[in-house]
Amino acid sequence: MILDRIDNTQRYAPLHPRFGPAFAFLRETDLTALADGRHAIDDDRIFVVVARGEGRGRDGAVLEAHGRYIDIQLAIEGTDEIGYKPTAACTDPQGPFDQDRDVVLYNDAPEAWAPLVPGMLAIYFPEDAHAPLGGAGPVRKVVVKILL
Repeated sequence: MILDRIDNTQRYAPLHPRFGPAFAFLRETDLTALADGRHAIDDDRIFVVVARGEGRGRDGAVLEAHGRYIDIQLAIEGTDEIGYKPTAACTDPQGPFDQDRDVVLYNDAPEAWAPLVPGMLAIYFPEDAHAPLGGAGPVRKVVVKILL
């Protein structure tokens, strides 16, 4: 997991060949003007999902992990509090890995929590289970999906 400000993405671009175009999109696009829903950057290799949600609190947030995609989450409005636990330490899946949706959900509790305020981003790799919407109040955010 990486937690940082959008201004520092140049540090992380070398980690994956698709990070450069994804970070450029995040820096150069008026994200507040994007309609909710899915927006392709590079077909299924890089796409963005703009979503609104209501914080569920720490007790209502559910850990999830992905196998084919890296998540880059960026808050646009409100504060998202996201839980974290290494995927390898998760022991109580809610069911099998869903290949079609590229997700597995866990009943495990996060080990740590981090606020995601506007201008901050979090990068979650397959080894990073994360529980979004752990705070309170409305949140609007962008989730960039990067195909491994």
